[in-house]
Amino acid sequence: MNTLKTFILMAALTALFMVGGQVMAGRQGMIIALLIAVGLNFFAYWNSDKMALAMNRARPVSPGEAPELHRVVETLAVRAALPKPQVYIIDNPTPNAFATGRDPEHAAVAVTTGLLQLLNRNELEGVLGHELGHIKNRDILISSIAAVMAGAISYLATMAQWTMIFGGGRSDDEGGNPLAALIMIIVAPISAALIQMAISRSREYLADAAGAKICGRPKALAAALGKLTDYNRQAPMQVNPATAQMYIVNPLGGRLANLFSTHPPVEERVRRLMAM
Repeated sequence: MNTLKTFILMAALTALFMVGGQVMAGRQGMIIALLIAVGLNFFAYWNSDKMALAMNRARPVSPGEAPELHRVVETLAVRAALPKPQVYIIDNPTPNAFATGRDPEHAAVAVTTGLLQLLNRNELEGVLGHELGHIKNRDILISSIAAVMAGAISYLATMAQWTMIFGGGRSDDEGGNPLAALIMIIVAPISAALIQMAISRSREYLADAAGAKICGRPKALAAALGKLTDYNRQAPMQVNPATAQMYIVNPLGGRLANLFSTHPPVEERVRRLMAM
């Protein structure tokens, strides 16, 4: 059911992008928008992991530098029947983690220095099990493409805004209606953000369940989620909002950020884990 829901939401993002192209430049604009969407998805498929790691200033760490972290990742990867992902560290005191990569053979996990200091061994296994759950379910590729598409739709809305300011827009049968462009400017970015949130939230529940099975300790993952959420609310991370959805808990903090969070409520995540 969650897979079907994700497919429908991804189709809605693509359709929204095509409608934006039609509003901007009629039928020709819709075709161009479709070609751009295909190109963006192709680019995201091959480069999303490198972009995510670079944007979050993650650095690769060797087994000699972080032996315990590598041992945990390797042990969990064996349990999950996955290749061992590359291991990265982010120099940040706020505890958090994310995974990236287009498929299990090209995956990486990144944890902050704060996470390694805060959590005990069982809780660390829970968090890393969650991230390996994302890799096993191929959630990273889906989320990355959704982020690229949502960003492109917002960019298209900005283009429509400047077109109205300086060009006034066309009003013939081929599109470019000023009223439609105005609606595009206001509605499209909000709709894209809501769709992206829905995609991310549905995949988080699946990763929690998969992670609990991989580490074998649902309660440890639930405890870790509680600790990480409390800490991130008190000391939010300075991250690009486009990559916030990748982290195991919302890194931005604040009531407004929680209102538009790409993560489901931590209380519900904990409840589901404890029910396991």
